[in-house]
Amino acid sequence: MDDTKPAIHGGTAQGTGTRARGAVVAALMLAMALAALDSTVVSTAVPQIVGDLGGFSVFSWLFSGYLLAVTVTLPVYGKLSDTFGRKPVLVAGAAVFLLGSLLCALAWNMGALIAFRIVQGLGGGALQGTVQTLAADLYPLEERPKIQSKLSTVWAVSAVAGPGLGGILATYADWRWIFLVNLPIGAAALWLIVRHLHEPAREPRTRPRIDWAGALAVFACGGVLLTALVQGGVAWAWLSAPSLALFTTGLALVALVVLVERRAPEPIIPGWVWRRRTIAAVNLALGVMGLLMVAPSVFLPTYAQSVLGLAPVAAGFVLSVWTLSWPVSAALSQHVYRRIGFRNTALLGIGTASLILFAFPFLPYPGAAWQPTLLMLLLGGALGLFQLPLIVGVQSTVGWAERGTTTASVLFCRQTGQTVGAALFGAVANGVLAARLGGAGDLDSVTQGLDAGTAPEATRRAIADAVHTVYFGAGCAAVLAFLVLLLLAPRRFPVIRD
Repeated sequence: MDDTKPAIHGGTAQGTGTRARGAVVAALMLAMALAALDSTVVSTAVPQIVGDLGGFSVFSWLFSGYLLAVTVTLPVYGKLSDTFGRKPVLVAGAAVFLLGSLLCALAWNMGALIAFRIVQGLGGGALQGTVQTLAADLYPLEERPKIQSKLSTVWAVSAVAGPGLGGILATYADWRWIFLVNLPIGAAALWLIVRHLHEPAREPRTRPRIDWAGALAVFACGGVLLTALVQGGVAWAWLSAPSLALFTTGLALVALVVLVERRAPEPIIPGWVWRRRTIAAVNLALGVMGLLMVAPSVFLPTYAQSVLGLAPVAAGFVLSVWTLSWPVSAALSQHVYRRIGFRNTALLGIGTASLILFAFPFLPYPGAAWQPTLLMLLLGGALGLFQLPLIVGVQSTVGWAERGTTTASVLFCRQTGQTVGAALFGAVANGVLAARLGGAGDLDSVTQGLDAGTAPEATRRAIADAVHTVYFGAGCAAVLAFLVLLLLAPRRFPVIRD
């Protein structure tokens, strides 16, 4: 029997009528847009922010602080949503996010702005995880690709539009409006959720015991390790005392998390997340996907400007084309996995992605802009075919009471993979660049201040070699994800009735 055949009873059975469900979906899309925009919207406004507040040496924490807070809170919110319901967690998370946005707009120096960005991230973790979980709660299995493709489209468009919107607001208004525009959008999403989302009453049970010790340990462990990865090779050398101290502390905290969670009656990260083959395989596969996505999203714009000589807008278009094919492929993936199953569809997607990534180093030098653009269009289609069947599939293997934790574990692994990928591929690119230029600097220092097409020939070739090496590494990561699914994931996902 195909792993997509058993019906999952959702929709109105989850307590939200068909008409109200449309309003809830609109709220979820608004919440997803907020979370996606705030991951990128600040990037083009950095000159204005630094000019107003100072603190150039630490401005990178505007991004890192937000990312760390989102990532480490995902497991906590996932468990809380399984314990208390999705609605209270989403409402509380949105309120914290909006509070952080207001405080960011009122920041008086860079330190305050970074602190308030972390507050934003504490709410952003609830938005990301709970939105994805609610999407699975509201729709039966047959309809989940539609809502997931909508959310994918919102995420992709918002992430790509973020830098442009930030630049426009910073140039023609004031950088503080980057955060103030969140308030009416978030307020609309909150009103729709409060007004239209009605979760069914559950059978009463004993008072839930919240694993606060586990939550604190997970937060501390994730924060320390992710800080080590984000700042290593940037703020300090990888083998320096701060780096070694953070990694040592992080490993000690990992042991503490395991100890605390094994003793907790209702752990934040329960052991079954890794004992069940399907969930463990999807976690690892999407963690690797997060890693390989760093290659195009971080390094392709530099390649397009420095090697191909494109202007920033044109370079952004080369990257953004995968946002066209990704949601389309995701929406159409249901027609594939209904025939061959979740795992085989994902294998087809990641196998194709690996071939596309391996093709990038064979592009001619300097080449034409349409060549990487075509590869990105194809890569978006392949990753859409890979990611959505895994998310829909793994959510369908658990009941309501475990879906929040399962979804959060998947998103946590993907976010962690992106952080690891940024550190790993950044080190690889800098190493190749230093070798080609005789130790003349890293990728950031070499490309900083270069106008499109004005880089010396030796530098352009070095950047091309560095990016080609990164793409080759991303191809190897795609092969690893393929092997993880092939060897660990069951051929048929054990879909259950909700």
